[in-house]
Amino acid sequence: MSEDADEDEATDAPAVELESGASIEGQPVTRVASRLVWPKSKSDVIEQEGDATIRTPDGARELASVLEETDETLFDSRGAFVETVAETVGRGPVATE
Repeated sequence: MSEDADEDEATDAPAVELESGASIEGQPVTRVASRLVWPKSKSDVIEQEGDATIRTPDGARELASVLEETDETLFDSRGAFVETVAETVGRGPVATE
């Protein structure tokens, strides 16, 4: 019976403690990409998710402004979209507030 009580206590505690620190503006581009169905044209992405704020190494940016910097007009897959955005904004640690 004491084993059951120990198991109940263990499930009540969080597995990983999260620190309260600086917040990160925006959302990962992969989260935005997961809400879309592929293939998708650039104009359709801008129409559906263009106002989404994504995380970049230089701080949060609106997705529409990032896509306007690309020459791509059609994203045939989620991976192609994510790769294009990463090439445009760069790779690296995301800036915090």
